[in-house]
Amino acid sequence: MKDFEHSARLRLDIAYDGTDFHGWAMQPGLRTVQGELHSALATLLRRGAEEISVTVGGRTDAGVHARGQVAHIDVSRDLVDRITARRLNGVLKRSAPDLLLHSVTEVPLAFDARFSALRRRYEYRLRDSLARRDPLTARFTAEVSQPLDLRVLQVAADELLGLNDFTSFCKAREGATAVRELLHFDWRETEDGAYAARIEADAFCHSMVRALVGAVVAVANGRISLSELITLRDARERTSRFTVMPAHGLSLEEITYPADADLGARSEQTRAKRDPLSPQAVLE
Repeated sequence: MKDFEHSARLRLDIAYDGTDFHGWAMQPGLRTVQGELHSALATLLRRGAEEISVTVGGRTDAGVHARGQVAHIDVSRDLVDRITARRLNGVLKRSAPDLLLHSVTEVPLAFDARFSALRRRYEYRLRDSLARRDPLTARFTAEVSQPLDLRVLQVAADELLGLNDFTSFCKAREGATAVRELLHFDWRETEDGAYAARIEADAFCHSMVRALVGAVVAVANGRISLSELITLRDARERTSRFTVMPAHGLSLEEITYPADADLGARSEQTRAKRDPLSPQAVLE
C-alpha cells in the first residue's frame, strides 16, 4: 500500500510521433510509448522498469500520434526534484527521440490522468484524390482515393453530435456501455490542402474516432447516404458499411481537466458505469 502522506503525484504532459510505436500500452517484445517512458523514468530514478507505474489519460493505438497526452505517476517526495521534463528529455533524446515531455508538474493526489478528465480532443487529417500529395506530412495524413466534398463531411458529422450510444462506431469493453457525448466534430481545410477534423467528447470507446471519420467519409464519397448514416447510428450494432480510417491520420491534441477542488468528484463520476440510453433519450 502506498504511503500517501509521503508521496507526491506528478502530471506528465507528453507528445510523440506514433509511427514507430505499437501504441501506448506495454506489450512483450514490442516498442510502446509506455515502455519507453518507463525505461526513461527507471534510468532517471535508478529503479527497475517494473517498479515504475504510469497512469495515462488516453491509451492510443499503434500508429496514433499525440501532442497533448497526459499521464501521472506517484513518487516519494525525495524524488520529486529529480523528475523534470529537461532531464527526462535528455534520456529520451538518446533512446526515443520520437517521444518528449512538455512539462512535469506536481498536482493534488486527487488528480487522475484517466478518470479526472472532462474532455478529450483529437484531430484527424486526410487528403482526398484531388489534393496535392505532400511527403513531408505523409506520416500524419491519411489518403482517400476518392474526391470528397468538405461541406458534405460537415453535414454528416453534424448528425453524430450529442449524447448517443456509439456502439456502431466502437468496440465497447465487455460489461460497459458505448454511451458518450460527442461535443464537437468540425471539419476545415488546412493550409497545406488537407482536410482536418476536430473531434471532442467527454470520452471515447476503442477505435471510435477513426470509425466516426470513416463513417462521414463514406457519406462524402457516396458509399452510404446521409439517411443510412443516421440509421446506422441508431442501430447500435457494429457494421461493415464504412471503413475504420488508418491510425496514422489521428492525433490526441488535448485532455481537459476540472479545477483542483473538483478532481475527486469528477473521478467518481467517470468511474460510475453509464446507464444505457433509452430510445426516448436518443430522440430527445
